[in-house]
Amino acid sequence: MPSNVPDSLDNWWCPMDTEYAFMGFSYEVNACQSPSQLNAEFADIRNNFNSRYVRLYGGCDNDGFYDDIVDAAWNNSLGVHALIWACLVVSLLPLAHTLQFGFTGGNQWETRRDSLINTLTTNPKAKFVTRGVQFGSEPLYDNVLPHSELASQVISAKAQLAGVQIPVTVSELAYGYQERGGAQDVLDAIDYINIHMLPFFSSLATTGALAWPLVETDMNWFIQHGNGKKMYFDENGWPSVTSPSVQPNGPGANASVSSEQQYYQLLDNHCTDFKNVHGGGIGWFAHVYSDAQELGYGIYDVNGATKFNFRPRTSC
Repeated sequence: MPSNVPDSLDNWWCPMDTEYAFMGFSYEVNACQSPSQLNAEFADIRNNFNSRYVRLYGGCDNDGFYDDIVDAAWNNSLGVHALIWACLVVSLLPLAHTLQFGFTGGNQWETRRDSLINTLTTNPKAKFVTRGVQFGSEPLYDNVLPHSELASQVISAKAQLAGVQIPVTVSELAYGYQERGGAQDVLDAIDYINIHMLPFFSSLATTGALAWPLVETDMNWFIQHGNGKKMYFDENGWPSVTSPSVQPNGPGANASVSSEQQYYQLLDNHCTDFKNVHGGGIGWFAHVYSDAQELGYGIYDVNGATKFNFRPRTSC
């Protein structure tokens, strides 16, 4: 990064329609990591995995926490997909998957929205590291609010962030849209599409190596309904173990380190397919950075060792 904050965003970001293949990691912030931990782990994400971005997951309500995120990203030349966290507690979801956190009611997400927008519009570095803002995780599937109101929230946030040129999206499953008649108003409102791709939870799931038909089905639904908008798989992975909140929905789903590795190899093998998707290709994140953040989904295990060799391509 430059030694001084630039005066303008002109020519700052590469166009989204040039981004595809591996983007970086989902990074859970429920632990409210210290500035030193953020800096160390963002440096690892950038330097050892050639990541371009971190996609935030979870929520930390400490005052000034997103300022710490901004500083760590700036120091390590990373972009951030920020998150308005509209969820809170673990719930067992009966249909699509059991990974997510369920909405508990109330308006805490609104407080988080206002706090994030304030930081994005007042911290001079924030617009230079924040690539986009997501409403998530899965506000449609978790019934946070009706899809028409979610679309209105997106439009309002876009207006508030227009001056800092930060686009807005929703982080959601295909099923979250589908069970609401497609929620085309939301798809029309968002600037780009952040897709949850979690094929382990399909009733047809077997191993990570054989997941492509499941990935392709959801991907093609968004291609059909997304009006050519840029797409990312932002919450995207395969678990190495099950847990009380991560259970399969079919008898053949295999949770293992080998299946997790196979799934990411599968995505890497389909680099050209992602590159050729209309709208500038599809970029994907690995969910999540460490098992210490979400058990079974990390590239690192709980002891800080990588579970397998992970060197996906960033271009092809």
